[in-house]
Amino acid sequence: MFSQKHYLTIAIVIFLIEVAIAAFVHDAFLRPFGGDFLVVILIYTLVRGVTPFSVVPTIVGTLLFSFFIEALQFINFVEIIGLEKVKIARVVLGTSFSWLDILAYSLGALFVFFVESIITIQSSK
Repeated sequence: MFSQKHYLTIAIVIFLIEVAIAAFVHDAFLRPFGGDFLVVILIYTLVRGVTPFSVVPTIVGTLLFSFFIEALQFINFVEIIGLEKVKIARVVLGTSFSWLDILAYSLGALFVFFVESIITIQSSK
């Protein structure tokens, strides 16, 4: 089992990877798809690092939060609230809906569940 400190360390590492992807990767796959896959893991590890929530509620909450942000992109929320020219708002909230983003979030959540299941099985031996 990971401690909260371990989850926070993982969150920091993933955050740095996300920054590196945003700054240096300009392709059509890793930046959009890999970034969305990793952001779910980032949010999950951050939440586990600062709360007592268990695996499944945290995965579900993270996935629902990701879907909510994607839904905001669908309705052009950044434009609705007048922040379309604010770069940080565009980066954090996003600007375009994509079903591939939904897929990437879902795969990220499944990956977390798979890894946590393996850790649980290994620690119970």
